[in-house]
Amino acid sequence: MSIDRRSLLIGAALAASPQVHARALKDKPTLMPVTEQRNTFKSGGKTVTVETFQAAGSPPHPTILMLHGADGLSRSTQYHEGARSVAGAGYQVHLVHYLDRTGERRASFGTLFQNFQPWIETVQDALSFAANRQDGDPGRIGVVGISLGAALGLAVSSMDRRIKALVNYFGPLPQGAIARDSRLPPTLVLHGAVDPIVPVSNAYAVEALLRQQKVPHEIKIYPGEGHGFRGEAHRDATQRSIAFLQRHLSGSETSTGSEPLRNRG
Repeated sequence: MSIDRRSLLIGAALAASPQVHARALKDKPTLMPVTEQRNTFKSGGKTVTVETFQAAGSPPHPTILMLHGADGLSRSTQYHEGARSVAGAGYQVHLVHYLDRTGERRASFGTLFQNFQPWIETVQDALSFAANRQDGDPGRIGVVGISLGAALGLAVSSMDRRIKALVNYFGPLPQGAIARDSRLPPTLVLHGAVDPIVPVSNAYAVEALLRQQKVPHEIKIYPGEGHGFRGEAHRDATQRSIAFLQRHLSGSETSTGSEPLRNRG
């Protein structure tokens, strides 16, 4: 599988703007008590850290992989707050330090293209790690990807049927990393209308792909918002994400073969 270098240069720009999108999932206090645990798994011979946020209540919980942006996790606590918010809604959330695979604290412009494939492999290994975790449900796995993490989520979701739902926060479409005969899971696309780093045209390109595949999806474009949401847009995006995950990971509905849902409001 080849990866279009030009499309990934969009994601490369994220490395020059740390923390601008880290607040994507920070929200009001969680609904359920959440426990936290630090774990590791092996990927490509490297040790990769994963932080697990577990909701209280009776297992098994639906499982979420959270994939951070190019700014990494070394300085930002807001990805952790986002993971707690999602976990508090009743999920087991794994915040994956996928940059450990390539020995970086944040993605760099010069190595982004060559590292994209190893990161894909690491996300797949993280899926196997999550599927074998106690109290998680391997049949109900979703991905929440932010920016570069959303591009990875799209790539992995297109080739791994274990992923049943995807939330894409202002991610670039990684042309060439998505096979023509692939089928994405139900997907929620969230994007700012004036994003200067990953232009909103990427959201419409993802939407077009989802429509072509006849995949259930929703898209929300936030007027006046850039690469990261603020205020009411931020709260709305978090609520939409959790509601979308609940619909598609509840175990009470079948998402394949459904007509797409569209929301540009």
